[in-house]
Amino acid sequence: MNTNRILQGDERAALALRALYHSYGYTQYKMNKFEEYDLYVQNKDFLISDNVITFTDTSGKLLALKPDVTLSIVKNAGRRGSLEKVYYQENVYRVSGRTHAFREIMQVGLECIGAVDPYCIFEVLTLAAKSLATISENAVLDVSHLGIVSAVLDALAVSADTRRALLTAIGEKNLHEATAIATAAGVASEKIAVLQTLISSYGAPHDVLPTLLPVLQDIVPEQTLHAFAELLAALEASPVGALVRVDLSVVGDIGYYNGIVFKGFIAGVPEGLLSGGEYNGLMRKMGKKENAIGFAVYLDALERFMEDKESYDVDTVLLYDGYVAPAVLAEKMAALVAEGKTALALHEMPERLRYRTLLRLTDGEVQK
Repeated sequence: MNTNRILQGDERAALALRALYHSYGYTQYKMNKFEEYDLYVQNKDFLISDNVITFTDTSGKLLALKPDVTLSIVKNAGRRGSLEKVYYQENVYRVSGRTHAFREIMQVGLECIGAVDPYCIFEVLTLAAKSLATISENAVLDVSHLGIVSAVLDALAVSADTRRALLTAIGEKNLHEATAIATAAGVASEKIAVLQTLISSYGAPHDVLPTLLPVLQDIVPEQTLHAFAELLAALEASPVGALVRVDLSVVGDIGYYNGIVFKGFIAGVPEGLLSGGEYNGLMRKMGKKENAIGFAVYLDALERFMEDKESYDVDTVLLYDGYVAPAVLAEKMAALVAEGKTALALHEMPERLRYRTLLRLTDGEVQK
């Protein structure tokens, strides 16, 4: 029997993702439901939401139901000189984007911590793209580099407040707003043109980089541009190349993230389903010398997609009358299940049952 079809949509996705990460040698990381609240207070900018469920332990400590997994993994990482590759499937507790209320949400992801080299970055992005492809055939992985974004902002020589406003406009891909902010700050027109190119450039690497790189070469360090172009070329030449897009409007909190950042999307889900990047800044803030890159798949964003995709409770309903012998009914059910279908044998049809096909079994004869 195809047991995957019994599972809920997010559970099946999690099972497939875990198998994918395990096939690349990542080991499962397990953690407690609770963390000290201070961990999240001190790193609230890293969280999707700063709403956290707290309670006081019997020892008097203020604890929190974990709203994030990466912070817990970083807190407990510590084998210096080694490379830790871990994946997780954990329930987190935060406000859902769909219901705007606290929910227990299944989250799956992976982290690569330690001596992160170019291959590690390539592998993590490959697994991010494969994660999307596991869920949907219609997916894209948007890749950016905060070193490039930071260098362009540095070249504008604006105040800290203006820089923050520009970073917000870049993240919203708001070309008009970014132009207005830079103009009001007295930025030279040629530098504004670079900013506009950074925001508006989007597409497959072979389409975007030939135009983008020459514009950035006098502003961004050559080593940064070369590493970015080399990574994208390798990704585009790989089996996941069709999913990869250049999008420098993908920005995270620069205080935590550095280098490569990325977001993944699938058709039918309006918000990002996957998010990740290099987060050496977070490692330093938490007193760690190692580097790190990882991503999370937000399965709560997948729920509506799965609901629409799976609008049926069962493939086939086998409705039988009182004259059908149990052995005959069992034989018909076994044949349907052997075809990989879900089947439900019923004497009476309940209300609101969603099915693809209705078969009636009358005195041993099947009628559609």
